[in-house]
Amino acid sequence: MRDPAPRRVVVENAHIVPVKGEEIPSGHLVIEGDRIAAIGPGPAPYVPGEAERIDGSGCLATPGLVNTHHHLYQWAAQGVTPDGTLFEWLVASYRLWARMDAEVVSGAATAGLAWLALSGCTTSSDHHYIFPKGRGDLFEAEIEAARAVGLRFHPCRGSMDRGASRGGLPPDEVVEDIDEILGATEEAVRKYHDPSFGSMLRVAVAPCSPFSVSGELMIRSAELARSLGVRLHTHGAETADEDEHCVEQFGVLPVDYLDRLGWLGPDVWLAHCVHLTDKDVRRFAETGTGVAHCPSSNGRLGAGIARISDLLAAGAPVGLGVDGAASSEMTPLAGEIRMAMLMQRARYGPRALTARQALETATLGGARCLGREAEIGSLEPGKLADVALWRLGGFHAAIDDPVVAFAYGATPPLARLLVGGRTVVDNGELRTVPGEAAARAGADAHRRLRTGDHV
Repeated sequence: MRDPAPRRVVVENAHIVPVKGEEIPSGHLVIEGDRIAAIGPGPAPYVPGEAERIDGSGCLATPGLVNTHHHLYQWAAQGVTPDGTLFEWLVASYRLWARMDAEVVSGAATAGLAWLALSGCTTSSDHHYIFPKGRGDLFEAEIEAARAVGLRFHPCRGSMDRGASRGGLPPDEVVEDIDEILGATEEAVRKYHDPSFGSMLRVAVAPCSPFSVSGELMIRSAELARSLGVRLHTHGAETADEDEHCVEQFGVLPVDYLDRLGWLGPDVWLAHCVHLTDKDVRRFAETGTGVAHCPSSNGRLGAGIARISDLLAAGAPVGLGVDGAASSEMTPLAGEIRMAMLMQRARYGPRALTARQALETATLGGARCLGREAEIGSLEPGKLADVALWRLGGFHAAIDDPVVAFAYGATPPLARLLVGGRTVVDNGELRTVPGEAAARAGADAHRRLRTGDHV
């Protein structure tokens, strides 16, 4: 269903928030192919030749949102242990997840990515770390889903090698052998990773967590990623239970453990980081280590409120993520802007995080975490034409400041979503895959996983 990118797209009369640079109360964007050619106040200059013209009157134009942490397969396992802690929820979920196959992952990823697109997301990562044997190519299944939906995709080849018999949290049947993991990870990078400017697909190396992965796998994974020139991702410092586990097993808190293993640096971004010391905050800033902040999931699991304001003040890269659909259910990425802002204010006061700072974490901050700040995350000539247009008429028109109107209440309707100049969402409807079909694929994946009729 996807149309080829038009040669030119012109957006006019929108309130433009470039994220980098001054806001433009009524301005234009000119898109040539997959890149932004011009941005400025007033009507667009004369554009020769054929162009699609979009009237942005009453709309807010922002960069496309960047999702820095997800577990797409979990769309098929929503509603599990709704009142449990992280460790309780994981123990209840591992064996269910072990039943998935490529068809489950395909349906779950299609639904999850479609849902992200409908909430203004143009680039998403995903952390997939369970690979049951003989169930098809699960990694390829989610990559194909992203191609169909039309989003930039950063799948992270995850892994677990430390089961319960070795002091880990997951049951032994869901972990893999370390050499098998490293071989499959290298194969995934070599097969799929595209480092070129404008790439739609980049792969990261992503052992799961300190309580499910051996120190040897962490060290060897970092060596592999750096030899291949790709980024590193894992979970870290998510809960008090994890703190206790790391102190008991390794004699140090999670960030000190990761630092010991060579897992802090400008090529690393970590999910959650709720429980940080002052020293941790300084180390993240010093090393350029990124943080994927997932406020709804942290709230749902009772993990706590991350020190995002402190990290930003220190200069550490911070992006937003929705986390797994089974730990925050149907959380829209745009809604995490509001949730991040409110949680920081609840902890630190009403000036802790402004609407514009929250929007920046969801765009340029996320791009920094993924190593793509030169390509996406702000609206600038030469950058990729990943643009979201939000309608601020109707009830939203009662607020004069369009960014406040966007961030403080219910997310306004999405008028248009462009990924590299191509329309993915138009007037709240997907234009790549049919929305009803994507929703049905997710529901079918849920039924298939829960009933086990494919096992």
